[in-house]
Amino acid sequence: MSSEFEGVRRESDPIRQGQRATELLAVYQQRATELARLRRDAIERAHRELGLSYTEIATRLGITKGRVTQIRSTAPAPERAFFGVGPVSVGVPYRYQTTDRERPLIAAEDAKTGEQVVRLLESLTFATSQYQIEPDRTAPPAGDTVVVCGPKSAPIGAWLLDQDPALAMVNDSGRWWIEEAATGKRHGSPSDDAQAAPADLAYVGRHIIDGRVVVHIAGVHSIGSLGAADYLVKNLADLFAKTAETPCSLIVRAGYDGLDITHSELAAGPFLW
Repeated sequence: MSSEFEGVRRESDPIRQGQRATELLAVYQQRATELARLRRDAIERAHRELGLSYTEIATRLGITKGRVTQIRSTAPAPERAFFGVGPVSVGVPYRYQTTDRERPLIAAEDAKTGEQVVRLLESLTFATSQYQIEPDRTAPPAGDTVVVCGPKSAPIGAWLLDQDPALAMVNDSGRWWIEEAATGKRHGSPSDDAQAAPADLAYVGRHIIDGRVVVHIAGVHSIGSLGAADYLVKNLADLFAKTAETPCSLIVRAGYDGLDITHSELAAGPFLW
């Protein structure tokens, strides 16, 4: 980090210097937010694991008890760490389809999923950016990221699923299933059953790749990804309490009415790797 700082100071081109300074400021601000989260977590662990009172913790940290109370009430929530340190980029796929001419199109469900994930991240004090996943993309971008992409949309979706030892998405005679590796149990989307109520399934995985966090969301159908986003918004704290910062995956089931998610719930997992 210090070499990046010195690089900005030595940059001779003023426009490039301004760009690099802006980028590095975002990184520093996210690191400061993460340090605030870690400090809050350290205080809670000292109380829980060491049996220290908050007054004793304040004395050992060289701050007032009032400051400890302030830290506990204002620092970022612990579950923020599910998405890494930040900044976090959010990617959704586009597909080439023919209307009046062949053009890249983003499904309305995917666009809404991306928007909901961005709102969740911003509520957790993350700086965010968005990108589109090309049909031939094979790897996630640099830094912490959320990848909304199934295996049929781009190779990156299949590659991330291949890194998961607990769950897989398999195609059997044109129908997609989410399969548990340990038991072989398959979970199918209710959307593929004509008599079932409108509902879909989605895969959610939390990977650590080269020291960064990659959260992967893949609906059996596009609406399933939106259901997964809804589940994370409503249940992230509980999910993080079960998984902490461990790589993991889970299956989410969600009902829908058009583009509105009516309910979302855990269908299987979380599986810790």
